[in-house]
Amino acid sequence: MARTALVTGGSRGIGAAISKALKAEGYNVAATYAGNDEAASKFTKETGIKTYKWNVADYDESAAGIAKVEEEVGPIDVVVANAGITRDAPFHKMTPDQWKDVIDTNLTGVFNTVHPVWPGMRERGFGRIVVISSINGQKGQFAQVNYAATKAGDLGIIKSLAQEGAGKGITANAVCPGYIATEMVMAVPEKVRESIIGQIPAGRLGEPEEIARCVAFLASDDSGFINGSTISANGAQFFV
Repeated sequence: MARTALVTGGSRGIGAAISKALKAEGYNVAATYAGNDEAASKFTKETGIKTYKWNVADYDESAAGIAKVEEEVGPIDVVVANAGITRDAPFHKMTPDQWKDVIDTNLTGVFNTVHPVWPGMRERGFGRIVVISSINGQKGQFAQVNYAATKAGDLGIIKSLAQEGAGKGITANAVCPGYIATEMVMAVPEKVRESIIGQIPAGRLGEPEEIARCVAFLASDDSGFINGSTISANGAQFFV
């Protein structure tokens, strides 16, 4: 029987590539999105992957959405916590709302996504948690104190979950992408993009599909002894 995978923020960018890669591997995939109904509808029409709308920053919304996915698609075996936002500003100009919005989505959102499925994974003796962190959670970044804090916190989550889940057949790992050729990155001015590429020894941006292949491996049975680990996919820009 095919396993069910939930990908938050799974209808656009890196998340869309992950959703499609998991479907290609035979998973029943459900993708969440926060607000872009048009993009989600288009994604479902093109891929056949069901999309569900909820705010990962809200625990009750997440729990209700997850219950609906499990009712319609099946018990969730794989969670890819990919949903994230930025509210960039130099620290001296950062507002409490900019801090809170990013913390609520990128950090608390991981708790809200994983916590409701954790008991079922423990019961069934199998689970795969993959959190999409960031190179900037590893090295920090100017004007991203809030974002870097959440992405570093995500790494603490997976290390702790790994220890709690290992005896129950559950793994928790992270992928830290560097700069990837998503719609958001490609929208920055060309000079800025060239400056970013100049810092990457590989001499190019990563592709969303390259991150998706990392996730597909971590979700597989073959990765069962890899737990609490981080894959850095950044073209040799930064080493931990």
